[in-house]
Amino acid sequence: MADVDTQRLMVKVARLYHTHGMRQTDIAKRLQISQSRVSRLLAQAEEASIVRTVVAVPQHIHAEMEEQIEARYGLSEVHVVDAVSHEEPELTKDLAHTMAYLLYDLAFEVRTIAFTSWSKTLRLMVEALLPLRTRCENVVETLGDLGPPDLQHESARSTQQFASLTGGQPVFLRTPGVVPTLEMKELLLDRDPYARRALEMLDSVDLALVGIAAAEMDPQLRSGENFFTDEQYARVRELGAVGEVCLHFLDADGSPIDSGLEDLVVGITLGQLRNARHRWAVAGGRRKHEAIRAALRGGWVDTLVTDAATAEFLLATPGAESERTPTAKKATVRG
Repeated sequence: MADVDTQRLMVKVARLYHTHGMRQTDIAKRLQISQSRVSRLLAQAEEASIVRTVVAVPQHIHAEMEEQIEARYGLSEVHVVDAVSHEEPELTKDLAHTMAYLLYDLAFEVRTIAFTSWSKTLRLMVEALLPLRTRCENVVETLGDLGPPDLQHESARSTQQFASLTGGQPVFLRTPGVVPTLEMKELLLDRDPYARRALEMLDSVDLALVGIAAAEMDPQLRSGENFFTDEQYARVRELGAVGEVCLHFLDADGSPIDSGLEDLVVGITLGQLRNARHRWAVAGGRRKHEAIRAALRGGWVDTLVTDAATAEFLLATPGAESERTPTAKKATVRG
C-alpha cells in the first residue's frame, strides 16, 4: 500500500488530469516531477479505484431503433446498449455504465436532482461515475429506507457519494419507505421536519433519476421489511399492475393503479415526478419488458437507457405511432 505522501500526490495528479483536464506534461511541470512519474501515478490511481474508468459508448449506434422508440412513445432521448450478456447482473452493469457516461456529459443546468438510491442499477452508476461537469445544489432521495439495515446503509452511502460527485448537498429521507398504515405515515412525518423538508424539495426537481421495476418482489428486498408484502403484490397484480416507478404501480397502459398502496409510500409522488423538468430512467431485461413499456406509455420518463432486446420488444408492440397518452382510467395522479 502506498504511503500517505504518495497517496496525496496520486490524488492530486488524478484531479489535475481527470477533473481539471491538464495534460501530463503540464502536470509534471506544475508539480516538478517527471512525466513518467505522472503516468505511473495515474495508473496507480486507477488500480486503487481512486479513478474509475467508464467506457465511452459510441452514441447512436442503434440510431434508427432509438429514433423509432422516441417517435412512438414521445420521448426526448433513447439510448440503446449492446449488452455483453442477457444475464441480469452483467446487463445491469452495462446499463449503469452507460447511464454514468451520459450523466457525466450532462448539458443542462440542474439545481435539484432526485435520486432513487435503492435502485441497484443507479447505485452501480454512481460507482462508475466521474465528477460531473455540471454542478448542482441538492441531491434528494426519492424514497425512504427500504429493506434490511445493510441495504439502507448502502443506499445512503450511494446518495452521499453521488452528491459529492455533483458538487451538491445530500438530502436524505430517513424514514421507512413503505409503512403499514396511513396513520403511521402521518405520525412519522408530523414528528420529522427533515423528512418533510426532503419531500417538499421534490416539488421542484430539475432531473429525476428513476428505476423501473416489474410488479413483483425485488430480489434484494423481503416481504414486509419496510416494503410491501407478497400478499399486497398479489392483490395489485390482480388489479392489472405490470410494473412500478418509484413504488407507484402502473397498468399496461401506464395509468396508475388505485390500490391504496401508493398512500403507504414515503417518497416522491407521481405528481412530483410528472412535474420534474427531466425524468431519466435506466432499465432493461426481459423481466422488466412490460413495466418499461407501461412507464413509457404513461409518459413517466422522457429519457430511457435500455438494452437492444428490450428496444426490440418496445418496437414489436402493435399500436399507434405515438403511444404517450396516459389514460388515467383507474386513478388520478395525486400530488
